[in-house]
Amino acid sequence: MPKSKRARVVHLTKVDKNRKELSARLYSNVQSAISEYPTIFVFAVDNMRNNYLKEVRTEFATDGRMFFGKTKVMAKALGTTKEEEQASGLAKLAEHLKGDVGLLFTKRDPTQVQEFFEGFSELDFARAGMKAPYSFTIPSGPVYSRGGELPVDDDVLVPASMETQLRGWGMPTHLEKGKVVLDTEYTICKEGEVLNSHQTALLKSFGVAMAEFRVKPRAYWSFDGGSVTVLEQNEDEWGGMDED
Repeated sequence: MPKSKRARVVHLTKVDKNRKELSARLYSNVQSAISEYPTIFVFAVDNMRNNYLKEVRTEFATDGRMFFGKTKVMAKALGTTKEEEQASGLAKLAEHLKGDVGLLFTKRDPTQVQEFFEGFSELDFARAGMKAPYSFTIPSGPVYSRGGELPVDDDVLVPASMETQLRGWGMPTHLEKGKVVLDTEYTICKEGEVLNSHQTALLKSFGVAMAEFRVKPRAYWSFDGGSVTVLEQNEDEWGGMDED
């Protein structure tokens, strides 16, 4: 009988070695980029989505470079003290490497970078754990695919086959003459409420996209003069970021 792949043993020494190698590579790549680019941004991301982040990477592929990973490693690569900093002023930029952030090295003018990020945002479906930016309520009566957001003449009824699933997610629906019906209106979420998996599933089923992907520059360093410009202070509500 073949061995189950799930039964494989992963030695911690191997895991630790891989982590050290990744950290060493990140450290080396950040340091090598310092001499290549005149401007370095520290930024965070609201509602992280890899597919939209790839668009940002593509935007800066020819004149920039982005890094994610352990903030302590990136900060150390920049230099956390005046004696350690790889260029004048980088220690002040390293102070902003806290929380889930990344580094963008670029040859563009800082104003151009800020303008791009101000104009770049994408709506997506909410994930469990985020706060609802607004309330959403399904009206009573037959349930439509957009949950009352569109006029009845422009919408279609939810298929009867979905009734069991909607009820499983918490909506008090029932079938009436082959139609999915609510006896009273049902509020899926309220503004400011932390969403759970059932609520996000319901919102997605009605096509309600509440999450906005947005990159938020926090501060940037300029080679000329070694100055650091603070753009936005750290905020607890900024979304998480995947490591690269």
